Amino acid sequence: MKVLVATEKPFAAAAVNGIKEIVEGAGHECALLEKYTEKAELLAAVADANALIIRSDKVDAEVLDAAKELKIVVRAGAGYDNVDLEAATAHGVVVMNTPGQNANAVAELVFGMLVYSIRNRFNGKAGSELLGKKLGLLAFGNVSRNVARIARGFGMDVATYDPFIDADKVRAEGFEVVDSQAELFKTCDVISLHIPATPETRGSIGAAYIGSMKKGGVLVNTARKEVINEAELIATMAERTDLRYVSDLMMDAHAEAVEKLGERYFATPKKMGAQTAEANINAGLAAANQIVGFFKDGCTRFQVNK
Repeated sequence: MKVLVATEKPFAAAAVNGIKEIVEGAGHECALLEKYTEKAELLAAVADANALIIRSDKVDAEVLDAAKELKIVVRAGAGYDNVDLEAATAHGVVVMNTPGQNANAVAELVFGMLVYSIRNRFNGKAGSELLGKKLGLLAFGNVSRNVARIARGFGMDVATYDPFIDADKVRAEGFEVVDSQAELFKTCDVISLHIPATPETRGSIGAAYIGSMKKGGVLVNTARKEVINEAELIATMAERTDLRYVSDLMMDAHAEAVEKLGERYFATPKKMGAQTAEANINAGLAAANQIVGFFKDGCTRFQVNK
């Protein structure tokens, strides 16, 4: 089988070497397409590929049409909205992600941005501390669990809202579970978003939730920028001059946000959540192992389309 690693933004060399070792060690061919600049390059490369490993690269119907031999796509990372799941299913292609591999990297970034913001970007002026503050986690998956773990080290109280979790088990771990998303926003000093971008969540974080936040509240987004209603966020924060928003996802309305919100808004130039050497390697190796398992035993444990 031919496994194509197609990454406009390449894996670290150690990850590429590890992927090759896993794939070739299982008797498959490993091909690379790195730093490509035109979609045509990807369309040509996938023509004879049986498996595809990607990062943030887009796999849409056109790519799937060109990949006549493709059986599986693995997105090295947690999010997979860069893959057209409906088209993949129609083409009989299994799509997987690699949940948990980037979780600690994202969680550490949450606190890096959070401390940077509440300490006024280290400009010499007095800021505030996290000790004794209440952190609200919207969704409680792999990243959130790591955020909760780190929050304990800061001496923060942790609450979460996630309708898909076993609330009793989470409480048994020592974390508070609230009854609604609205309650989470109203009762926590810091809100960290960890929800996917779905038809239900896109644009869902707007004036109603942001405007209800506690005085001095901070909203952290390392999930997807699409979940934010940008116009409402900017308008609400323009009125609520005590609020802050930090993210590794630059808003589409970035220039307007900088102009109207000043230093209360911070966004990294590029998405940085998974940008560590460790996460890069972990996700790449996991993707390779999942492909090998799929061809060997038909394992579809992390399949995200049906």
